[in-house]
Amino acid sequence: MRTLHPGMAAHLAGGVTTLARCWTLTRRDGLRLGFTDHDQDISFDGAVHRARSGLLASDASSELGLSVASVDVAGVLQAAGLTEADIQRGLHDGAEVRIHLVDWQDPASRQLLDVMVIGEITRGDNAFVAELRSAAHRFDEEQGRLYTLRCSADFGDARCRKASPAAAASVVSTDGRRQVSVSGLAAYASGWFDGGRLTFISGANAGHVVEVRRHRTVAGLAELDLWLETPLPIVAGDAVEIMPGCDKSFGACKDKFANILNFQGFPHLPGNDALLQVAGEDRSRTFDGGSLFR
Repeated sequence: MRTLHPGMAAHLAGGVTTLARCWTLTRRDGLRLGFTDHDQDISFDGAVHRARSGLLASDASSELGLSVASVDVAGVLQAAGLTEADIQRGLHDGAEVRIHLVDWQDPASRQLLDVMVIGEITRGDNAFVAELRSAAHRFDEEQGRLYTLRCSADFGDARCRKASPAAAASVVSTDGRRQVSVSGLAAYASGWFDGGRLTFISGANAGHVVEVRRHRTVAGLAELDLWLETPLPIVAGDAVEIMPGCDKSFGACKDKFANILNFQGFPHLPGNDALLQVAGEDRSRTFDGGSLFR
């Protein structure tokens, strides 16, 4: 049961209300942004909630138990700090949003309605729709260690323990968004950076990280196809750093990186294919519940 702020309770008990909704967004990098559906700015808790954001919210619902509640918020790009480039770079992903019902004549009289996080963001023509998810969505996330054939660590992290410095390179030519040819990687064989991470060091996309789809060497230059378009155009001369790609398989850990002692998967664990195989005359291949690599 929700306890109302005394000022808000008195206001609601009156004959006329002057209410507005405010959203206080806190990104993971600490930046705070404020928005309101009122026609004037509203300030409280050290944040100015801008009226010119053009934000509109769908009806909110409360769910029983551990069901995930959600609200859709629509707004205009390039308004009050919400830019298309920042959204595409993922700067708002997972941001906390505190939703208040505020008496715009007396912002001290306000009620915290919910604390949510930004989920999926859909972009359209000069506008966006952001899904706000309740805290219950955390129960849908995988927690702890999973028993999988492939490694559950990320290449180079504390569990992988493989120290592999990023290779420095410079863009020579590009289609502007998803394909680049770079110098400085001639010593690496084609495919070495497949699945790797490319980080822009300079240029309009500085700080942006994107995964490499395919790497091949042509005429002394490394051609890289990217999985996603960059937020802003790539230009020749942009400096980048590239981490090797790892498909998280037992073979890649052993043969490509010589890091088998830190492999975080279970390659000898029988899968469903072993359980469902048909018994044949060759009984040596019949699964008996033991290791497949004896």
